[in-house]
Amino acid sequence: MRSSAVETPLDGARTWLEFPDPAGPVALAGGDGSDGAVQAFRCDITWLTSSWTCVFGRGCQGIYADRPDDGCCTLGAHFSDTDDEERVAAAAGQLTRGIWQYHEAGRTGGWVDTEEDGTRKTRVADGACVFLNRPGFAPGAFADGAGCALHVLAQLEGVEPMETKPDVCWQLPVRRHYETVERPDGTSYLLVTISEYDRRGWGPGGHDLDWYCTGNPEAHVASEPVFRALRPEVTELIGEDAYDLLAEYCEQVLAARRVLPLAVHPATDEAEEYR
Repeated sequence: MRSSAVETPLDGARTWLEFPDPAGPVALAGGDGSDGAVQAFRCDITWLTSSWTCVFGRGCQGIYADRPDDGCCTLGAHFSDTDDEERVAAAAGQLTRGIWQYHEAGRTGGWVDTEEDGTRKTRVADGACVFLNRPGFAPGAFADGAGCALHVLAQLEGVEPMETKPDVCWQLPVRRHYETVERPDGTSYLLVTISEYDRRGWGPGGHDLDWYCTGNPEAHVASEPVFRALRPEVTELIGEDAYDLLAEYCEQVLAARRVLPLAVHPATDEAEEYR
C-alpha cells in the first residue's frame, strides 16, 4: 500500500550557515593558489537538524510504485569518477555468494554499464541495481534479507559504507555542490554547499518519482538529527574541523528553537504532529 502521508513542498524557509574552511586556504581548481583563494562551506542547517532517517525495509515505498522493495536502487548508481569506480571494484571483489544475490550475474555479465554519453554506472539486473539483494535473500543481512550487498559487506567488515558503496549511494540524501563565487574586487573562492538531496537532485526526472523520502513525514522519525546520525558521511564531505564547527552551530540551533522561531524542516514538523 502506498503512503498516505503528503510530501511537503520543496521550497520554504531555511536556516543556512556559511563559514570559511577552518582547514585554511585552498587553491581553486585549475589555479595555483596565488590569489589567496579560499574554500567556504554553505550548509543547510534546517536539513541537517531534521529528523530524517533512511526507512529502507521499514516503511520506504520505493521511488517507483511498481517496485516498492527497491528503495532508491532501481536505476543503478552513476560513478562520480575513476576513484569511485575503483573503490567499488575492490569491494565487489570481496563479495561472496552468501551476501550477494546476483553474484553469478555480476561475475559473468559484469556489474558496470557505460551509457551513450560515456558515463559509467552499476548495471541493472532484473529491474534494479545488480548489487541489490531482493527480499528473502540471505536472511540476517537486513530484517528480511533485502538490501545492498556492498552495504552488507561494510557491516560484516566493521567499516563505514562509504568505503564500499558508490559515492552517490553513501552520500544520498545529502548533496554536495561546488560553485566558484566571484567577489567585486576580482578575487574568488570555492563555495561548497551541503544540502538536502531532494527530488530535484535527480534532475528533471526527479519530479516523476512516485515516492521520495526527504520531504515525506514518514521518513522523519529518527531520534537523532541528521548531522549526528550521518556524522561519518558529513565529515567525509567537508573535513573533521569543518564538521566540528558545523555540529556546534547545529547544537546551538536545536537549543535556540525552544525560544526563537528558527526554521524547522516541514516534514520533521509534520512528523512531530503525527507523533
